[in-house]
Amino acid sequence: MKWKKWLENWDMTSLKIKTPFLDMEWKPQDEDKAAAWELYIEFLTRITTQPLLQKDGDEESALKSIYSIFPLTREVIRNYGRYCFEFTKIAIVVLNQVIRPFTAKWHRLSANGAFEDPQQCKEFRVDLLELQSLLLVYTKMLADMAGVEDLTEFGDVV
Repeated sequence: MKWKKWLENWDMTSLKIKTPFLDMEWKPQDEDKAAAWELYIEFLTRITTQPLLQKDGDEESALKSIYSIFPLTREVIRNYGRYCFEFTKIAIVVLNQVIRPFTAKWHRLSANGAFEDPQQCKEFRVDLLELQSLLLVYTKMLADMAGVEDLTEFGDVV
């Protein structure tokens, strides 16, 4: 299967990826599967995919949790090295094109006191929901790459 087809299967064609990359074969190795599993568990159990109910939670803590995905991903990539190249290809794109715009925007706003303003907190939660919808798809992609059952809806809050 080509990368383009795999991304189309997940409706992630909005990611900006150069054509030569999209024409490459998508062949995850054991190290890709292990790396995907490690990050899958992190995403599955964090605010990246779990609801932040209006009456619960804290915006600043949620932002820190989202930001922590950067060092976690880097650590996973370092641990598996060049042998998790398929995982690395998608992980870097998601970090830079999906997560970074969110964290960059909200880091600056939070440093300027945004989370003391109820209206800004509401805006953060709207942006978070939008981010979570993309990261939920990414989490499912990680399950697929890891070759495991998708549990993204297993522990949903009712």
